[in-house]
Amino acid sequence: MLPLGSKVVFIEDQFEQKLPLGEYGYIIAYDRNADNVFDYVVRVPALNRNFAVPDEDVELEDEILKQEAEEIEKEALIDYALATHNEQLFYNIMNGVAEEVEEESEPKIVSGEDFIRQINLKAWI
Repeated sequence: MLPLGSKVVFIEDQFEQKLPLGEYGYIIAYDRNADNVFDYVVRVPALNRNFAVPDEDVELEDEILKQEAEEIEKEALIDYALATHNEQLFYNIMNGVAEEVEEESEPKIVSGEDFIRQINLKAWI
């Protein structure tokens, strides 16, 4: 449940209520009626109206801004990779492998027996 007074943005209109998609509003009440599909009552100051909406139709404004920032960052990295002809960076961004590459760069802990075995192999070669 989103807290009362939260600034939300309409992202969907599941029940075709002619919600103002993309507009912001404030949660002013919870709809606690068990027979009702609506979760919140949202006040839209621009239209001077209240709307009863389900949870899936609204998203916190902070979350929307965070998603937009991540998308812009990804697009900027793709542009940089293309401008510098950095093929590895481009493939990492497009495949979402950037997090895995960082994990692989950590040093691996080797047991004593494996370390001796590696030294003996290098000495034999």
